[in-house]
Amino acid sequence: MSDAPVLFHTRRNADGSQIGIATLNNPAALNALNLAMIRLLDAQLAEWAADPAIALVVLHGAGDKAFCAGGDVKGLRAALLAEPSPAPHPAAVTFFTEEYRLDHRLHVYPKPLLIWGSGIVMGGGMGLLQGASVRIVTDTSRLAMPEVSIGLYPDVGGSWFLARLPSRLGRFLALTGAPLNAHDALLLGLADRALPHDSLPALLDALSAGHWQPSASANRAELDRLLERFTAAHPVALPDSPIARHQLALQTVLQAGDMRDVAAGLIVQGKASDDPWLTRAAETLAHGSPSTAAVSWAIQERLATASLADAFRAELNLSVNFCAKPDFLEGVRARLVDKDQAPRWQPATLAEVDQDWIDGHFIEHWPADAHPLRGL
Repeated sequence: MSDAPVLFHTRRNADGSQIGIATLNNPAALNALNLAMIRLLDAQLAEWAADPAIALVVLHGAGDKAFCAGGDVKGLRAALLAEPSPAPHPAAVTFFTEEYRLDHRLHVYPKPLLIWGSGIVMGGGMGLLQGASVRIVTDTSRLAMPEVSIGLYPDVGGSWFLARLPSRLGRFLALTGAPLNAHDALLLGLADRALPHDSLPALLDALSAGHWQPSASANRAELDRLLERFTAAHPVALPDSPIARHQLALQTVLQAGDMRDVAAGLIVQGKASDDPWLTRAAETLAHGSPSTAAVSWAIQERLATASLADAFRAELNLSVNFCAKPDFLEGVRARLVDKDQAPRWQPATLAEVDQDWIDGHFIEHWPADAHPLRGL
């Protein structure tokens, strides 16, 4: 296999059309997205969108452990430290602008786009998965937005897709980084179908036998019909859903007062639970960045009605501001660089996070006509 960070090839179908297949090829890093990968993938997707021979596109990750475990935050942290700068730091502007432009391209892609979200799908991987027209999960899928543990926040469109989950569960996921399995993802509308993790080769063969046409809408209908048949022929045993077990109880806590009341309630609920999933979610919140928790809650309120494009534009401001705050550098250090798992958050507790500190994360750096993502 080539050592290129993203692999591209096409499969010619029986009718002469082609399937574009992109593979994130960084399995040693769980296919975490770096800037080179983002640029390669964005350019190829643009080319395939304009190629009339390409009927649909499939995106998956190399190896059997992960589709994509997130963005290359270690590399971004190193760039921030190499040349310190106030917000907006050029390295942060470049990385997030290009990542969000890619994410937005997926959401509005003119052809059917299927993403195989097997294994770990976190952070930047969720940003990719949620943009696809068909989102496949498997019995090994583990989805999460775990930014509270590294002092960032659920970006890559998270301000948009988490806000649209029922019963304020998007806020729960943002505060706790709780992982979801395939069953959870289907229940929450974060995935469209579930298949066995080893069935991708057979699916690609089935796609190659499809009847594709010049019309994208006709191909979307053909893809739905094909997947209906394929799913029936390849059943998967879904794991039990923690979301289903706890949704009513979580809904009660998530409606109980302001962010601090909800956080306290979730921690109490987790400590009292005999379910390790809920207990760990509460522990992650208790030991995560207080700034992330507070700002993530504010994001869900301030951007609740934002369009997809406006959400990405707001996230770019948020992300460069987070990069200028202490918790992102410290969280990545503690979790991923030194790995002492003992971040020293500033402020250290939710009680110390005041409104001015929250508002500082929303400072806008560009007028509308000069925003780097104005063309979305």
